[in-house]
Amino acid sequence: MKDPFGLSDRRILVTGGTRGIGRAISLRLAAAGASVIANYAKNDVAAEALVAEADARELDLRICRADLTTRKGLDAVHEQANVSDRKTLGMVHCAATGIHRPFEELTTRHYEWTFSLNLRAFAEVVKLLLPGMVAGSPILAVSSEGAVRAVPNYSFVGASKAALEALARHLASELAPRGIRVNVLSPGTVLTEAWDAFPDKDRRLDEARSRTPLGRLVTAEEVAHTAQFLCSGAASGIVGQTVVIDGGARIVQ
Repeated sequence: MKDPFGLSDRRILVTGGTRGIGRAISLRLAAAGASVIANYAKNDVAAEALVAEADARELDLRICRADLTTRKGLDAVHEQANVSDRKTLGMVHCAATGIHRPFEELTTRHYEWTFSLNLRAFAEVVKLLLPGMVAGSPILAVSSEGAVRAVPNYSFVGASKAALEALARHLASELAPRGIRVNVLSPGTVLTEAWDAFPDKDRRLDEARSRTPLGRLVTAEEVAHTAQFLCSGAASGIVGQTVVIDGGARIVQ
């Protein structure tokens, strides 16, 4: 009997797939049998470390350096993903950026940079890959708590994530009749290097732990397992949903 959680019949592009949560997702999908293309923009050291780990584990994973805010980068990703190997094409959008400052210190340039990667790149990559997608193709957008709650120094990032979730719901409605499932994965606080951008990192992490019923932060690996489920046939009935994995933090005040 075919494993409903297996991904051996899938080829999945993971944007922002070489660091943090994206890295964990890339490895988990590959471990579940998927052919993974892990996209990244700049950090060659992190990308090469991911490839080394994947090779050591004999996983089908390759990397693609491409800035998704540019036409050249989008074309490079499209070329890498558009392979005729009879596998079902899917994507996970982990790529994200943002400036963590009070609103009055943010500029139009900050706004355009944040939305260009967090939202516009998602839309552009979906458009490029859609012709190669078939019934069963999964599309997963990675959001954050800031999409639904006010987080200090997070206004443009939170707004971009809220827009990402809204776009994913509209796409889910349009694409579901074709068997293409679009969903959102919203992790809680996960300790990754992205937290180094916050000046009050330690205080926020301590607060997150204290208000989480689970009593600890969720891990990148736990988020990755949920991503595997949402990309698999086991989640065939889940369409247009935002799946929260935060140890219960959002159910309490």
